[in-house]
Amino acid sequence: MCPRCQINRVAWTFPRVDYCYDCLPGGPFIAPPCSKCGTSMGYFSQGLCASCHPGSPQYPGSCRGCLAWGVYRRYNWTCWPCRWWRSHNPEGICDFCGRTARIGERRACRLCLEQARMIQEPGHGLDLVGANKAGHQLFFANMSFHRRGAPPLSPEQRAPWKRRDKNYLPGTGSAADHGVQMTLFDLAPDPKVVAARARLEERDLTRSCAAIVRDHAARAGWSKRQRNDVTRSLRLLQGLRLSPTAKIRATEVLQLRQYSGNVLSTIDVLAAAGLLIEDRPTRLERYFAAKTSTLPPVMKDQLEVWLQVLTNGAHQAPRQIPRDPGTIRAHIMGIEPIIHAWAEAGLQSFAEVTRSDITAALDETRVRRHVAGNGLKSLFTTLKGRRLIFANPTRGMKASPKGSTIPLALDAAVIREELNSPKPVVALAVALVAFHALTKKQLSELRLTDISDGHLVLGKRDIPLASPVRTRLAAWLDQRNRTWPGSANPHLLINRRTAPRLLPVSRQFPWTGLTLRPQALREDRILHEIHATGGDVRRICDLFGLSVEGATRYLNTVEHLDLTLEGEQVPRT
Repeated sequence: MCPRCQINRVAWTFPRVDYCYDCLPGGPFIAPPCSKCGTSMGYFSQGLCASCHPGSPQYPGSCRGCLAWGVYRRYNWTCWPCRWWRSHNPEGICDFCGRTARIGERRACRLCLEQARMIQEPGHGLDLVGANKAGHQLFFANMSFHRRGAPPLSPEQRAPWKRRDKNYLPGTGSAADHGVQMTLFDLAPDPKVVAARARLEERDLTRSCAAIVRDHAARAGWSKRQRNDVTRSLRLLQGLRLSPTAKIRATEVLQLRQYSGNVLSTIDVLAAAGLLIEDRPTRLERYFAAKTSTLPPVMKDQLEVWLQVLTNGAHQAPRQIPRDPGTIRAHIMGIEPIIHAWAEAGLQSFAEVTRSDITAALDETRVRRHVAGNGLKSLFTTLKGRRLIFANPTRGMKASPKGSTIPLALDAAVIREELNSPKPVVALAVALVAFHALTKKQLSELRLTDISDGHLVLGKRDIPLASPVRTRLAAWLDQRNRTWPGSANPHLLINRRTAPRLLPVSRQFPWTGLTLRPQALREDRILHEIHATGGDVRRICDLFGLSVEGATRYLNTVEHLDLTLEGEQVPRT
């Protein structure tokens, strides 16, 4: 062992080097790649990595009992089934292979017994003589069939120290975590073979999901064409999955696009049937990957630990509850320009960041200083709690004050142009925000039953709809009925993706491609109301559902010397 760190092995035994590469005087130094396999990860000693050095605990070998490959020295070169086999059977000579090994009741060693089990036909007994006549098929260690008996315990029934770690991010678990045999080679399927299999009528997957498809079609108002597309997609998946009983990953369903298959509705059917493994990255994970793809490896690994704690919480000290995805996104958005500036300055790890670096970075941040400060405090507190840095440079720092922006009025001509849009859904969305100051979330979650007799009900608020809003609402409902007459989606706004489902539209619909932003349009409406009422805070709180603190932001513009509402305003009721 290295005499300084007592963790790593010495770098070389011949010629003699008494320190590891991390503790060499003048270091640390980067260890050379393995002279045998060429990898640069996991250097052990004598120019070899941990997988190639014979003295390494990670050096794999063959099991002494069944000759399976993949056992280690720490377990006495014995796989787990053979450890049980050795404790229950005496040593002797196998009648079928002639080896000296532990012999079972049938006078066969475990290798011969596993060989007979591999080729055993259903409904027939073990043929030990015929199975071992032509030799043995070796296998990997700890991957043989389980002994028959009681079913395995669920994660909730296991002891706390044997449960699977719940801090894994979605999509990072292996196939073995879901009871599925992992693939050894990834081969692209032959399109002709897949198309031929899809034409078969009697398939296990389509038969088991037929009732669920009918139920979804009846509840969501699917057309006959869409129902047939989902059935065809299930046939395609039956030909693509590894075994007839294997569960299907969501990423595998996404491959149906190249075969003109239906993706979203097929995922809903598989989830209802309990055959879906959800391994698609979440929207937050995609956003995090896009913002951290160019960072140094060590810094990126530390950020992934931070994201894991924020997303799933922490059950070990220091404990933490999971955060809201919106809060996590705000943290990432606030610290992203700062950590990229540190990476460009040459920093490779957050352990190199000092308190002066954080102070200088926050002084240069003007717009999102409060958000950036909270994000940095969360990041360094988590890293210090996981012992990934030596000290928390944000400890004792006061929170940055919240930056308050001043709402400004929009150009009335731009609002009027979008109100008269030839697309009824755009005209209705703009009218609801321009006249009644709805938020993006409220607009996307609005249901058909929320509007009755010209009134819009939002929680405890009863809003009489303005005349321009009623006109555009009638136009949109006419187009909705013409385009999707059989849709059972209860939401007011639907599109091509949500019409055959029961989910709301994205909050970006139908604002993508427009010059107006819903938040700016909402602020314009509230600003116009506060000026029209002479600063009546109680009225705008009741009318728009604002808090007193939120209404004060608009009240400060009434007597502001530099702010006046100029130009013609859009008429509101």
